[in-house]
Amino acid sequence: MANEDARKFWDQRYEGEAYRFGQEPNAFLARQAYRLGPGQSALAVADGEGRNGVWLARRGLRVLSTDISPRAVAKARALAARHGVEIDARLADLDDWDWPVGTMDVVVAIFIQFAGPEARARHFAALKAALKPGGLLLLEGYRPEQIAYGTGGPGVVENLYTGALLREAFSDLEILELTTYDAVLAEGDAHAGPSALIDLVARKPA
Repeated sequence: MANEDARKFWDQRYEGEAYRFGQEPNAFLARQAYRLGPGQSALAVADGEGRNGVWLARRGLRVLSTDISPRAVAKARALAARHGVEIDARLADLDDWDWPVGTMDVVVAIFIQFAGPEARARHFAALKAALKPGGLLLLEGYRPEQIAYGTGGPGVVENLYTGALLREAFSDLEILELTTYDAVLAEGDAHAGPSALIDLVARKPA
């Protein structure tokens, strides 16, 4: 999908006042709260309408939130304002953006499976490069079994994650948690119902 086509696609998904993925944080991210602390720098990649970035800011983190959709970025800023917090919400195409390098305590990548294997490799490299030594990567995605559920995700098996794929892609990090499981999601109307999930928590070596 070309950049401009992708921008139009996501703008259409995010039109209207409703938050397509809800306004509460992703459940996996919320479970990692004990690993996070006020004052940490956090990058929320492809953060959509800001539910995860705003939650991080509410916990006292300094948040850089990105998305390709101008509509999503505007809604993220509005959500932050309603909660009385600030986020640095920026318009960014992950393939055409000056990623931060070595500056983030935390990088959050929740359901960023809009990219095929070639682009995914670039994005994964950039996620790792953005972390400070000792920084934490929090990543959640769908497994191939999600295709049968049809309750969210790209619907393209090549874009989905397996444990072996993530273990190899992040073999240069210390993997703290790599878990596959099924759960019922209730994240707005776009992620709703039984889902085949995989979670990764990994630390960049100090």
